[in-house]
Amino acid sequence: MIFVSSYITRLNYFIMGYKTKIQLINRAKSEQWYINFPSAVAQAMEFERGEVVEWLIDDHQRLVLTRSDESVASLKKKLKDKKLP
Repeated sequence: MIFVSSYITRLNYFIMGYKTKIQLINRAKSEQWYINFPSAVAQAMEFERGEVVEWLIDDHQRLVLTRSDESVASLKKKLKDKKLP
């Protein structure tokens, strides 16, 4: 008999992935690298236009995108205000 915990089942439900190409624009005196978020990711994260985020290098396979405490606090407040009484 095999038991699968509900945690693993829930975890698999929430994992989603989107492939994205890294773009490079070479200019005469500089280069710029771009990573675009698919719309579904941006909407799921509820990013705001102009929001500032920070990239952290975890290792050579992972970049971690973090939001400021202010952005998270305002998002939590907005979500709390949306809840029905």
